[in-house]
Amino acid sequence: MATKMRQSLDEFERAFVEETHTDRARRETLRRKAVLRSRQRSLEKVHKRGTARFVLLVLMIVATAVIVTIAMFHTLAYVMG
Repeated sequence: MATKMRQSLDEFERAFVEETHTDRARRETLRRKAVLRSRQRSLEKVHKRGTARFVLLVLMIVATAVIVTIAMFHTLAYVMG
């Protein structure tokens, strides 16, 4: 009877150790995935901001060119007329 209980306890301890290792591995995998997702979101945010800034820069350059062209022709018309 005592040997049977001993075997049962040994099996229980082995199962517990195995479950602990499995749980640790699962938690480590989940942590790595969370880090990767966080890094990916950060990269996407940086890319999105960079694109918005580039579009704003292009619009400002075009607006500046249009304003300078209009001012140049007004000045030319004033000088010639």
